[in-house]
Amino acid sequence: MNSPLESVALFQLGPVPITQAVLTTWVIMAVLVAGAFVLTRKLALIPTKWQAALELIVATLDAQITETTGARPAPYRAFIGTLFIFILAANWSSLIPGIEPPTAQLETDAALALLVFISVIWFGVRGDGVGGYLKSFAAPNPVMIPLNILQSLTRVFSMFVRLFGNVMSGVFIIGIVASLAGLLVPIPLMALDLLTGLVQAYIFAVLAMVFIASTVTDGSSEQSPSENQKDI
Repeated sequence: MNSPLESVALFQLGPVPITQAVLTTWVIMAVLVAGAFVLTRKLALIPTKWQAALELIVATLDAQITETTGARPAPYRAFIGTLFIFILAANWSSLIPGIEPPTAQLETDAALALLVFISVIWFGVRGDGVGGYLKSFAAPNPVMIPLNILQSLTRVFSMFVRLFGNVMSGVFIIGIVASLAGLLVPIPLMALDLLTGLVQAYIFAVLAMVFIASTVTDGSSEQSPSENQKDI
């Protein structure tokens, strides 16, 4: 097993080295995009079992966003849902023999954390404008500006360190047990790895939602009466 701090290139794409984490990420993205296209191309008023399952997932996601932030789920559904599904698929890819999950590599987790950092800025500016977003760093008073900026950086850093540490530790434990005890003994640990992968994807998505919501004022998160009527 390669060191998580070392990325070994499988091949070169021009001047760009392509590692296993990058290749696995591309495969996961292709599978998710193809799956989304196949499952949503024939939606009907009377849902099939697959459509009903998808609607249940979307409804659960919307409920989680609303319960976590109190905000309308529509503006955040696509980003948070995609983030959760991708991390879950990446974590569970460790169950395929010979595949190390992309989330067990620092660069993948750093990229995910960077996406969250950019999304916080994006949703903050979209909700409150540039002035309103910058003004949020001065809450509750201008003395807190340096600390608020530092907090916005450290909390995203903590996200990718947490995800990397938990996924990488699971991969190491299963690998060590498999090398010492054969192929059948690690099966309970693999089941535990499924649960851990689900929990880590959930925590990462919820933290992303909390960080995004913290930059949006209550006024921009609430629905106007006309918006409520449209929803009804």
